[in-house]
This record gives sequence, C-alpha cells and structure tokens, in this order.
Amino acid sequence: MSATERSESSGSPRVSEESEIPIVAGIAAGLVAWLGGYAFTYVVAAGEIRNSGLNRIVEALSGDAATYEIVGWVFYNAHFVDTVFNNLPIVGSITANYVGGEDGFTAGLYAVPIALLCLGGAATAAYTHAADATSGIRAGVVLVPGYLLLTIAGVFLFEVTTGSASAAPDQLAAIVLAGIVYPIVFGSIGGAAVGWYLGRQRDRGTTTN
Repeated sequence: MSATERSESSGSPRVSEESEIPIVAGIAAGLVAWLGGYAFTYVVAAGEIRNSGLNRIVEALSGDAATYEIVGWVFYNAHFVDTVFNNLPIVGSITANYVGGEDGFTAGLYAVPIALLCLGGAATAAYTHAADATSGIRAGVVLVPGYLLLTIAGVFLFEVTTGSASAAPDQLAAIVLAGIVYPIVFGSIGGAAVGWYLGRQRDRGTTTN
C-alpha cells in the first residue's frame, strides 16, 4: 500500500489542493484582524490623543471631540497610510503620520496589523486543515474581502470635517496598501507557514505508519 493510500484509508483530515477555499472563515478572520488592530491601537493611543492639542482644537472648532477618528488615523498610519489634511487655513493641504519619529506613537504599532494578519491567515489555514504551503496561502488570501471592507468604511468613518477643512486617511493608499496589499502579503505568510507545518506533520505521520 502506498503512502498516499495509507493516508486516505486512515481517515486523515489532509485537504487536497482542490478543496474549497474557506471564504466565510477567511472573511471573518479579516474582519477580526482589522477590528483587533483598531482596538489595540485605541488602547495604546486614545488616552494621549484625548488630551492632545489636536483633539482640543477639533473640539473647539466643531464642538465634538475626535478621539476615535484620530485613533483611526494612527491605525492607518501603522499601515504606512498618511493622514491627509485638506483646505487648512494658511497652509492648505498637508499630510502627516503619527507613528514613529520623535513626537509620534511607538513604532511598535507598525507590527500590529502585520502580526494580526499573519495570525488570521494562520488560523484560517489551520481551520481548513491546509495540506501544504500552497493551500495555506489560498486560505490566507481570503482575509482580503473582510479587511478591505472595513478599511474602506474606516476611510469615511475617520474623516473629520470642520468648515471647509477636512482630515482623513489617504483614500487611495488606504484601499490599495492597507486594504489589499497588507492582507494578501501577511495573510498569505501566516497561511503558508501553517500549511507547510501541517503538511510536514502529516507526512511524518504517514511515513511512520
């Protein structure tokens, strides 16, 4: 009896490359990764933002604090997406990034979306019993729709408007870089790692039987 036949006859959960792509699980993992990243950023940055000069200026001009929106800017900044200020008095339009540098939040925030997307890809690959790195990558890529959906929504939810002036994450960079590139790259890495590991474990189990 061949190794492949032994694996099949033993009822192994090994998934072939033709197995279904875990669409629902992948979308859910993408949503969780995005929400988890924003929540972590909120815990790290909200206290300082709440008492910041920028938040007080926005509150004085609009009547409302903008804590959750500014936390959103920082979260997008952690994806290397700048915050764009338009129609500011005197200066016009400028961009800013509040992560890293002397006055920014800890550069460790750059690792947050990377880690959560890798974990999401890994979890999806594990959930589907990925057979190898290739099937793990396919599982990890499915994080894109969920992550992209919330990334697009966040661009509008985190916009602050006061008179003719406005500030929000850069739309194009947010969609392309944060919403598509990040989940594809890091979801795939997490999925590939788990798929490779599970494949090796099953191959070892097969050869010892």
